[in-house]
Amino acid sequence: VDPNESWTIDEVRGLQGLMTDLRIDLLEQPLPADADSDLVGFHSAIPIAGDEAVHVAADLGGLPDGYGVVNIKLDKTGGLTAALDLAEAARARGIGVMTGCMICSSLSIAPAWAIAAQSSFVDLDGPLWLAEDRAGGVSAANGIMSPPQPGFWGGI
Repeated sequence: VDPNESWTIDEVRGLQGLMTDLRIDLLEQPLPADADSDLVGFHSAIPIAGDEAVHVAADLGGLPDGYGVVNIKLDKTGGLTAALDLAEAARARGIGVMTGCMICSSLSIAPAWAIAAQSSFVDLDGPLWLAEDRAGGVSAANGIMSPPQPGFWGGI
């Protein structure tokens, strides 16, 4: 569930039982990033992922302990190297890793598969929202996503 920074801490607390009953696996960025201090000392029954709250590895130092997962988006980290650094730093601190994306073509998603292979949660559906993606890009069928086809980057 991704409230996209629209909930209050009271809503997060109040919906814990319902989310558990519904078997929700992850709660992504429920609070506005500038209200993250409300998560200090909060231990959720559902893992909470920081999205807008963390973009690069340096952001982890100020991340409240209420976050158990970080959502790594190459669009926000600035590229694959910074994303790999963030994933490594998060794991070193015992924070789980999610790989996400913005709406984008498979050209942006292809490098994210390197992070996704190491992630507990993956949401790389950006190309699926496009009317048309690049030939040979990400595909989805019966709930299973497949990476771009070999040679997608020009025959390499």
